Amino acid sequence: MPLSFPPTFAAFFQTLRHALRWLIIAIAIGILAGTASAILIVSLNWATDTREHHRWLIALLPLAGLLSGLLYHYFGRAVEGGNNLIIEEIHAEIVDLPRATIQARMTPLILLTTLLTHLFGGSAGREGTAVQTGASLADQITRLTRLFPRLALSDQDRRIVLMAGISAGFGSVFGTPLAGAVFGLEVLTIGSISYEAIFPCFLASFAADYVIRAWHVHHTLYLVTQTAPFTIVALLSSLAAGVVFGVVALLFAHTTHIIRDLFKKYIAYAPLRPFFGGAIVALAAFAIGSTKYIGLGIPTIVAAFSEHLPRYDFAAKFGFTTLTLGAGFKGGEVTPLFFIGATLGNALSSILPLPSTLLAAMGFVAVFGGAANTPIASSLMALELFGPEAGSFAAIACVTSYLFSGSQGIYYSQRSNGLKSFTKATSNVQNDLHL
Repeated sequence: MPLSFPPTFAAFFQTLRHALRWLIIAIAIGILAGTASAILIVSLNWATDTREHHRWLIALLPLAGLLSGLLYHYFGRAVEGGNNLIIEEIHAEIVDLPRATIQARMTPLILLTTLLTHLFGGSAGREGTAVQTGASLADQITRLTRLFPRLALSDQDRRIVLMAGISAGFGSVFGTPLAGAVFGLEVLTIGSISYEAIFPCFLASFAADYVIRAWHVHHTLYLVTQTAPFTIVALLSSLAAGVVFGVVALLFAHTTHIIRDLFKKYIAYAPLRPFFGGAIVALAAFAIGSTKYIGLGIPTIVAAFSEHLPRYDFAAKFGFTTLTLGAGFKGGEVTPLFFIGATLGNALSSILPLPSTLLAAMGFVAVFGGAANTPIASSLMALELFGPEAGSFAAIACVTSYLFSGSQGIYYSQRSNGLKSFTKATSNVQNDLHL
């Protein structure tokens, strides 16, 4: 008579087998994504140092843009969609429209073109690159498993693999594994989180963070030197700051999309878009005689936590970044959004009764959270980077920013459940009551 287990034990062993399977896959994703993020951070540090010691390189930004455009035009059209391509792939699996594995060339292409952007003076970030390398490398695992029918991943499994790759890339590049794990779950659909991938996303993000530390790659530390007692005035000030952060996030997303559309409309040949955009950025950098608003802008972000900065810093970075990304340069939006948010918060300290260092921390995460429509991930990032006291104020700002940042963020492939605003939610409740 065959051995049989009670239903409870059978379910336990099935869950255990499922967990062990995803443990192996998630660790593999973490190793790949963490290593890619380590390479990215080291290469961008080198690019920044080289550019700052040889500022004449900025004059070559148009040629760097042309080279990037040519690389994608002739070798990378299938992966040019970047983060939006990955989000679209995940959504396609939901409706049972499986697609081919993301081409492995996405990883070297995005690493190389991001390096070109920063070496020659474009204003961009690195999250887009980390997400793309994490997800594209993770997707190669699905290709490898097809060689072994018993290990082959289903279309739904592939969706989870891609989400875990996003989490691993994002978490490792910023040193925020909790935020990275939730980012991979939250970024797909505005107002909705897919919990079926929560275990692999968390494992992959923490594994990638461990790997990047094992490579002895260090992240920038941001110190909040002063907080505030939690009073009604502080709460109202946090809400007011959140509204401002949300409006700036909305403007950033829309401005980037508008500039991108204008370049597409008036410049038919795609490689020439970053060429002309790079010429404008380079001329602007030489005109103001400063490299403050190009590249990642880490020194200015750090300064926003410890000293009062010019009130226009956020607007200048806003302009340089939307032009760089709108013209087609590769990189990401998030680190420039950190810059914009931190310097904007610093400027708001002259109006709101909160310390400038605290407002800088709030803006750092809240503008990003509003632009990416990821209030939970940005709140967790605040807790990981700034600690619980500052993180509590930042979380209030993140949620408020999300509410006021509009229905379309920096990722146009995001979907929405239609329940972001109070007006829609109230309308639905009223309809239910009438029924």
